[in-house]
Amino acid sequence: MPALTTTLLRSALIAALSALPAAGLALAPQAAQAAAPQVKTQSGFYRMMLGDFEITALSDGTVTLPLDKLLTDTTPERIRSLQARAELGSQVETSINAFLINTGKQLLLVDAGAGRLFGENGGGRLLASLQAAGYRAEDVDAVLLTHVHGDHSGGLTVDGKAVFPNATVYTDQHEAQFWLDPANAAKSAERHRHAFLEASAALAPYAAAGRLKTFAGDAELFPGVRSVAVPGHTPGHTFYVVESRDQQLQFWGDTVHAQHVQLPDPAVTVLFDIDSPAAAKQRKRVFADAAAKHYWVAAAHIAFPGIGHLRKEATGFGWVPANYSIPR
Repeated sequence: MPALTTTLLRSALIAALSALPAAGLALAPQAAQAAAPQVKTQSGFYRMMLGDFEITALSDGTVTLPLDKLLTDTTPERIRSLQARAELGSQVETSINAFLINTGKQLLLVDAGAGRLFGENGGGRLLASLQAAGYRAEDVDAVLLTHVHGDHSGGLTVDGKAVFPNATVYTDQHEAQFWLDPANAAKSAERHRHAFLEASAALAPYAAAGRLKTFAGDAELFPGVRSVAVPGHTPGHTFYVVESRDQQLQFWGDTVHAQHVQLPDPAVTVLFDIDSPAAAKQRKRVFADAAAKHYWVAAAHIAFPGIGHLRKEATGFGWVPANYSIPR
């Protein structure tokens, strides 16, 4: 009896399935449950632990740069060749990265993005990324500027008001003196002059509130956090070095603008440099140091999240991005 029942059920199932196409059921398209819109956004943050410190990369968005017009001490042909190795052209969507350091006692922001300076052409997403990462602008205790170019300091203010109301802004004294002196603007090349107005606007509300602090060269600013003078790109261009439990990370500011060109060829400079020969010399030095010592690097314009290591290659250097991990 059980065998007969099984045979009958199998026959009934086969007959039912065979009838489906005739009923127009098997080949009928399924109706969509909802017209879900395309989101077209990214999460905007990436988090890792460095010893006891929490490091969060924050995306301020991207800006498209014409590398063949901006990079110097090279040729357009060389730029195109190096970019092609990365399946990219000379017009490149370039990351604008900022970084949070949570020491457990202070919340420190390294650079503040571009704010509204690029309009709809890029940047301006830092606060959204900060919120997505679980923080508010009011939580930031200090902003550490690698330098005062607009894509690093423009996000400090909006409509003349401080975006980070409880934060003190730190920058190298040479950087502040250079950008806040109108006489330097008059002496500078035309391509740099807009940066003086942008610097003044970005720093003004913090200076007025007594919350603009300068330091001289190499200095310990907080426990485990120190500045290192790396002048060249700007007069007070600064690295911030973070150390916890024998781990080290260096925030490099604008040492790299075009990773697929300048890593293999560190001699390549950029029109944004105030002192191009000095910037190239510094780049060669720090690339070699990072590759030899294997510490972490965080860079403003390496593809987000911009955290990784350098390795020495046959010619120049290569980038090893951080392996994706869940902080524990």
